[in-house]
Amino acid sequence: MDAKKKRKNTSAKKVASITFADVFAGCGGLSLGLVNAGWKGTFAIERHADAFGTLATNLVNGRPSKRKFAWPQWLPKSEIATSDLLGGYGKELAEMKGKLTLLAGGPPCQGFSLAGRRTQSDPRNALTEDYIEMVRLLEPRFLLIENVRGFTLPFKKNVSDEHDAGPYSDRVKESLEKIGYRVYSDLIDLSRFGVPQSRKRFILIAIKCGDKALKKLDGSSPIDLLYKQRVRFLANKRIPYDRPVSVKEAIGDLEIKGGNLLPCTDSPLKGFNKVSYERGKYRSSFISLMRKGVVSEPNSLRLPNHNESTRTQFKLIMDTCVKGRTLTDLDRKRLKLKKHAITPLEGTLPSATITTLPDDIIHYSEPRILTARESARLQTFPDTYQFTGKYTTGGPNRKNECPRYTQIGNAVPPLFAEAIGRMLKQLAS
Repeated sequence: MDAKKKRKNTSAKKVASITFADVFAGCGGLSLGLVNAGWKGTFAIERHADAFGTLATNLVNGRPSKRKFAWPQWLPKSEIATSDLLGGYGKELAEMKGKLTLLAGGPPCQGFSLAGRRTQSDPRNALTEDYIEMVRLLEPRFLLIENVRGFTLPFKKNVSDEHDAGPYSDRVKESLEKIGYRVYSDLIDLSRFGVPQSRKRFILIAIKCGDKALKKLDGSSPIDLLYKQRVRFLANKRIPYDRPVSVKEAIGDLEIKGGNLLPCTDSPLKGFNKVSYERGKYRSSFISLMRKGVVSEPNSLRLPNHNESTRTQFKLIMDTCVKGRTLTDLDRKRLKLKKHAITPLEGTLPSATITTLPDDIIHYSEPRILTARESARLQTFPDTYQFTGKYTTGGPNRKNECPRYTQIGNAVPPLFAEAIGRMLKQLAS
């Protein structure tokens, strides 16, 4: 074997060794970002069938060239809860000890969200303990956790023990340090990484003690390295790095005005239209990035069927309230609104945080909520990413179903995940 072929094979082996597993994977935002950064997926764990269906459609199933996960033979390619994974496949996980480069995950945030009840006893908080148990079994080189800002705030409700009242993030750090990891964390404004919304998230990165990556860092933090690489990362994407990307720059090509309305064909409910996806409409560098590689029209373009009273109310909100800010209590009282949080967008500013509730946000120039595709754009999902399942759900079904708007609102923005993935890949190699 000549020297050139030998170098090529060595390089291939190095790339192949950069592997990850995604826990609480949702519809695949974090996985997509890591894949785009050059990582190879091993498996993904998600308990909701709807969300796993979207992830599998885009990253697991289909032609070999489309599959981004190697997937072990012992694990079914279907939805599964972390408790069932640990209970049914603990032996198989233990056999993977030391073979995984990165264990990533974003434990469900509802138990920590400032918009929710925020009780320490919320059973969803215990899912983080499942993540830590997987760390014990797998002993990966790197860990990555993403969660809401409330993850770092103390609990004040229904707490009997003073230790339990502290931030859940502190408990996680202590647990990881006890099992041999150096832990780094911070609150990061994702708008600084090209995400066109005000979205602050808790990011935790841990590195196994003794790993060569710690020598590379030489006492600095991987989060510091992430910020150092920020400008180059965005410049390579041709995205502004000296200011946030605005709402109009992200979804201005999907306005109803000046476009044609067509019947929506990817909705099980009849009578809905979709916004046209014409190539000659408004463009920005961000929109060009989102449209890159599109061969056929994306799905999830369905427009809402608002009645006249809803459109009138939305128009009144847009005309009389400050755009880009959540309505004040005085605004809500004046407009006789019971809904707790609603924000009319300002086209020249980033969006408010995309949530799982589509009626939390009103479009910046049209009296309507955003389409699922517009929400996905603000979450930096490319237009090639297809979402599956219902658009919305309600009533008792909320506990069991995970429709498109919910999948999108819960996701880690792939663009930010790619930025972290590139930084971690540099440390891992």
